[in-house]
Amino acid sequence: MMKKISAVLLALVIGMSILLSACGGAKDAQAKASTTAAQTKAADGSFDPYAVENVYNIDKKMFEKQSGVDYGTMLEDVTYYSKTAGDNKQCNILLPPGYDEKQTYPVMYMFHGFGSNHTTHLNKSSYLTLLYGNMMHEGLAVPQIIVGVDMYTDILADREDKTDEQLRFIYDKAIDDVALDLMPFIEANYPVKTGRENTAVAGLSEGGAKSLCTGFKWLDKFDYIASFAPDTGVIPTEFYKGTFWNTPVFEEFPQPTEKNTPYYLYMAVGSEDPWNIDCTLYYRDVLNKMGVKNQTDYVEGYGHDEAFWGQCFYNFLTKDFK
Repeated sequence: MMKKISAVLLALVIGMSILLSACGGAKDAQAKASTTAAQTKAADGSFDPYAVENVYNIDKKMFEKQSGVDYGTMLEDVTYYSKTAGDNKQCNILLPPGYDEKQTYPVMYMFHGFGSNHTTHLNKSSYLTLLYGNMMHEGLAVPQIIVGVDMYTDILADREDKTDEQLRFIYDKAIDDVALDLMPFIEANYPVKTGRENTAVAGLSEGGAKSLCTGFKWLDKFDYIASFAPDTGVIPTEFYKGTFWNTPVFEEFPQPTEKNTPYYLYMAVGSEDPWNIDCTLYYRDVLNKMGVKNQTDYVEGYGHDEAFWGQCFYNFLTKDFK
């Protein structure tokens, strides 16, 4: 009889322990979820992009065309006059899925890499167009207009005759062209939200350097800046010294004020990048010493190519304008 009572008591004790453990586990899971959610909020209750860790294992399906998905409307080779170039220039414009001209949208200006143009990363079937459409379909990105910038900013008829060295300095002029010519054109002809809080600039490789230069020269115009494996030539460095690649645009990064500090500054470089690891990390270190907040990732296994750019654009699109 005592054995039966002991067995019953033991079963009750074990049952209560399991129940309490389950309750405690549920509370722990709820607490972790609450903490994770809280970590994405800034002190004023707004979304904090720095609190969200970037990921670099995005499924390849996100970069492929899926049935039943709206990929927006691509406006190709849109012409505008650039006073900076002294000639007409072209851009590609991606209007978001569900575009409504009665609404207004934030804008991302996107720079290509060396030797490319405004169509390379933003066309009807490009990885960026498909990624953005798939992200919008899954509710992962904010509706926005994406503008593919052509960094060639000079007399168009002479383009094919330019050397790499000449192109480098012609590309530098895109820093002013975007702010002074392209942005006013977009704002005059498309339903966009104005103000730095509604404007982003992003770029890769040489375009990554130009996105940093544009964002920092025009801090009053850009709240979101993304630079993927940027080239040298933003500020003085020891890398590629004595070559046209390392002729700096700035002697030092312009120091942001409290009013024009970028809301989100994102840089990334892959561990297999053959050219721009050192300068990317150097830019990070200089900005850190200046007290300029940034999220810079050194990512294992990626090189200097489209596979990496796609991962980076995914991260940026999950954070801009939120």
